Amino acid sequence: MDNPIINTSSPDIIDKSEKISQLEIKEVGYVKDVRRGIARISGLSSCINSQLLHFAGGTKGIVIGFNEQEVLSLVMGDETNVSSNEEVFSRIEPFRVPVGYGFLGRIVNALCEPLDNKGPIKADDFYPVFREATGVIDRVPVEIPLETGIKIIDLVIPLGRGQRELVIGDRMTGKTTLALDTILNQKGKDVICIYCCIGRSQSSLLKIVQLFQEHWALDYTIIVSATGADSANSQYLSAYTAAALGEYFMFNGKHVFVAFDDLTRHAWAYRQIALLLERAPGREAYPGDIFYIHSQLMERAGKLKPELGDGSMTFLPIIETIQGDFTGYIPTNLISITDGQIYLSTSLFYEGFKPAIDMGLSISRVGSKAQCHAIKEVSKTLRLDYVQYRELLKLTRLRTRYSPEVETKLKRGQILTVLFTQDKYNPLTIEEETILFYAYKIHILDLMTIDVVLLFKTNIMNFLKQNYPEVVNKIKTTKKLVPEITVQLDKALMEFFKRK
Repeated sequence: MDNPIINTSSPDIIDKSEKISQLEIKEVGYVKDVRRGIARISGLSSCINSQLLHFAGGTKGIVIGFNEQEVLSLVMGDETNVSSNEEVFSRIEPFRVPVGYGFLGRIVNALCEPLDNKGPIKADDFYPVFREATGVIDRVPVEIPLETGIKIIDLVIPLGRGQRELVIGDRMTGKTTLALDTILNQKGKDVICIYCCIGRSQSSLLKIVQLFQEHWALDYTIIVSATGADSANSQYLSAYTAAALGEYFMFNGKHVFVAFDDLTRHAWAYRQIALLLERAPGREAYPGDIFYIHSQLMERAGKLKPELGDGSMTFLPIIETIQGDFTGYIPTNLISITDGQIYLSTSLFYEGFKPAIDMGLSISRVGSKAQCHAIKEVSKTLRLDYVQYRELLKLTRLRTRYSPEVETKLKRGQILTVLFTQDKYNPLTIEEETILFYAYKIHILDLMTIDVVLLFKTNIMNFLKQNYPEVVNKIKTTKKLVPEITVQLDKALMEFFKRK
């Protein structure tokens, strides 16, 4: 018997020529109240953490917690645009941001919205801000060097593509400079850089933008900005946005370098949010999951296996200490998460040794695996020589006469100090670093005064490029110190010092 109500064959009920509108299912809730960037919402019974919410006024939100009575959401934008009893829509989708090549050379906020007045940005895709890190089985060991152009790092504390190296030190000791020098040194190396500004002043960010413009670094750099004037919500989200932008390039076979400046302020922002959410405070008033939010972020760095595109993402998180105290809650958390630490010393900074890296405390767990052959050859004893020199300097400070052996070690330590000292925003190439420290290795500088060593450091590359360009080119292309090259280099060095 035919159904008298439903007759799908009847043209009077369904006209196949008519266009059927797409059905959209969404959950609707209502704002109970909004305070200090936190909205309390009722009616969203199917929400999940890190889910995207749309307020009726156009503002976006992220679910950060919930209970049986209400949902807690971060308001991403001006909270004055959100009012009580306003409708909130949810589509059970994670919070995503636009990503793609169009972001290169641009300054964006935590939502990837442009801040540089250069017009809209075309997105190639949308990536979730919070996502599970790539599994260990999909990664390969870190072995390809990331050349920073900073002599101490490249030679003593090498950084590899896919590594997470923590930069830690007091305020005004040159932490940001290390990140900026590394970004400047990636020009022409097919590495995409992302600088994530968290909680810094607007004036500091403008200086960094100007520096990038002067060195043509914006062509391969994205700046994610969440300055101190922005809300704690934006400062908290910006680090994950930078990671999402980097993951797009990594999954497309590119190499990415991300600098987080800095995660101390990121932790402060999350602590503020947690206290507003009335979560129980723990050590130093931080919530119990502060370790998780940073480990979740750091785990997203890595080197993918060739089957997945062979891309990589390297992290350089920065942490600020107070009076050299590395035992604080946030510093110790990040030390346990990362693959090494670069300690910056206030005393070395005031002595004029810049970058003020303490080689006795700094370490790279990747080690010489992330060094080319030439750098390995000239850097084998550098750390030990310098650390012994610093200890010997303390012991002999009150003496005026030394044994010949002590005098020799002190002289080589002084030479090493001169060679390691480096002006900011002046990264060196691998061939420059190799030639400088090859001269140290063969002891030819031991016979020179410190003034001559300074002249050597300043003029040797110009001399070689004019008189022995084939030596420089061979080191640049092969990145090796084979006997054929060292014979020519020895001859060039002897001629240079004869002229001096």
